[in-house]
Amino acid sequence: MIGIRREDKSRWEARVPLVPEDVRRLIRDHGLKFYVQRSPIRAFRDDDYEAAGAELVDDLSAARLILGVKEIPPALFEPGKVYVYFAHVIKGQPHNMPALKRLLELGCTLIDYEKITDSHGRRLVFFGRYAGLAGMIDTLWALRRRLEYEGIPNPFSQVRQAYSYRDLAEAQGEIGRLAEAIRRNGLPPPICPFVCGFAGYGHVSQGAQEIYDLLPVQEVRPEDLPELPAAQDTCYKVVFREEHMVERVDASGPFDLQEYYEHPQRYRSIFFRHVPYLTVLVNGIYWDARYPRLLTREQLRELYAEKPPRLRVIGDISCDLDGSVQCTQRTTEPSDPVYVYDPLTGQMHSGVAGRGPVVLAVDFLPCELPVDASTYFSRVLSPFVAAMGKADFSAPLEGSGLPDELQRAAIVWQGELTPAYRYLERYLPG
Repeated sequence: MIGIRREDKSRWEARVPLVPEDVRRLIRDHGLKFYVQRSPIRAFRDDDYEAAGAELVDDLSAARLILGVKEIPPALFEPGKVYVYFAHVIKGQPHNMPALKRLLELGCTLIDYEKITDSHGRRLVFFGRYAGLAGMIDTLWALRRRLEYEGIPNPFSQVRQAYSYRDLAEAQGEIGRLAEAIRRNGLPPPICPFVCGFAGYGHVSQGAQEIYDLLPVQEVRPEDLPELPAAQDTCYKVVFREEHMVERVDASGPFDLQEYYEHPQRYRSIFFRHVPYLTVLVNGIYWDARYPRLLTREQLRELYAEKPPRLRVIGDISCDLDGSVQCTQRTTEPSDPVYVYDPLTGQMHSGVAGRGPVVLAVDFLPCELPVDASTYFSRVLSPFVAAMGKADFSAPLEGSGLPDELQRAAIVWQGELTPAYRYLERYLPG
């Protein structure tokens, strides 16, 4: 018995792990039975799940395996059950350690979407592209708001937040019309050369670039930034890879990507040298405390110490608090998505007014495109749901029948941390 829970972390969270059509197919082709918890905010109607063959319920006590999207409150865990969701525990995140501890106490099993990977460690189930798509749309909207605050007429005035569009296609059409306006009338001289920098090149960055590339884009190299002409009909794009962000501390050899991943302490950040040339920074990198930051509070203070710089907006799609972009000090929601970080005082003010960059820090951006994002996610997740439906969760992990991809994603098995995740013991509350 598989349950699909209603999301309760935010009123904006309308995503689902499985869409009704995939539920219908899993019932038909694999004989699975689904309970779907009623929800007033889900992007797909309860009736659509019922029509697909699922049973609508108010609680999931009859389900042994429960699928969700975002974190589940610890009080809702039930003994011995299997939970599959984005747990956000693999970095030892303090706010989710009570949930991990409760899963262990109750003898539960936890499978984390984030760790469903192939043999090379590549993620197979993710929303990252949609975070990038929505994040870039919202970043352009934030730029429009900031330029309006500065009194600069601009063609971005037609861009809305991602959630206000019917679907991705409508949003893409809007950005296409923006591109035509830029070709026809140009960009305002005060922001030229207009440069958007993308930190990272994975799924998140690719999604953001997909939106930005609808504009009249010319891609340039980081070393080209100081000499760019102030072309009014061009949106410059620069993608920063690891070798553009860090260098060896001792300069004893060239940049080595594998060494950087394995021994990040041997490297220091050089990203700040690029920042004065950027109008917009879109951050899509993976980061944890082992790695150098892209942009520190001290560097932002230096950047804003004299005259206002070119930098208007930071779209921090990665959204690590006090992380790679250190001015990301709190997360936001679509109803209040941006704040201005004042580098000289460290204060934050909602909206776009004031000294400092506008920071977009919505930490669940795919929820702004819930139908498109859920449809993609459901398609790639469905084969793994079929495998989970046949697995024996009472057996040892190795004998459960789960494919390797899911075994790698099992953080907790029958109330015990699996060998690959025993390092999390040191983060658990006493």
